[in-house]
Amino acid sequence: GGVMRLSDLLAQAQDAAASRLKEAGLAADMDEPERDEIARLVGLSAIKFSDLQNARTTNYIFDLDRFTAFEGKTGPYLLYATVRIKSLLRKAEKLGISPGPIKPETKTEKALVLTLDSFDKALATAEAKRMPHIICDHVFALAQAFSKFYAECPILAESVPQDTKRSRLALAALTLRQLELGLELLGIETPARM
Repeated sequence: GGVMRLSDLLAQAQDAAASRLKEAGLAADMDEPERDEIARLVGLSAIKFSDLQNARTTNYIFDLDRFTAFEGKTGPYLLYATVRIKSLLRKAEKLGISPGPIKPETKTEKALVLTLDSFDKALATAEAKRMPHIICDHVFALAQAFSKFYAECPILAESVPQDTKRSRLALAALTLRQLELGLELLGIETPARM
């Protein structure tokens, strides 16, 4: 096989990301320059995360189709998780609901808190071993824990008591902050929306 230029790989990743965004109905309400920027960020996240998620001592096969998917352990999945939380927080702000003290009540809320709590250990281990894939593992586990929390624990529903709403919003905000920090450490920029 031949050698691919990085600029060609980046262009292919951006094109693949643009196709994935269109398939998923994401960024449809944006103008073309903004859509292109989102596709660029998604494509870059696919390349960076796919490379960093593997232990540096192992080989892997680069699969652009798999790595640009919005499902599974991919950069685009993590970007979508951050955008989903940002959207939730904007909606809460419009409703005049702000984050409050965290008081986990359900098993799912407690699992999210425990995942959040494991961040320091993941960072320390990644740094000590010089293995960034440990950060990748953590941010993916965090996104999965948040996805389960989001599906099982209503946040802004009228039936949810105000204290519970505020606690769950605080969990969402903390998750966003940690996801963005983890991704930033991996050199991955997150968009404001998709």
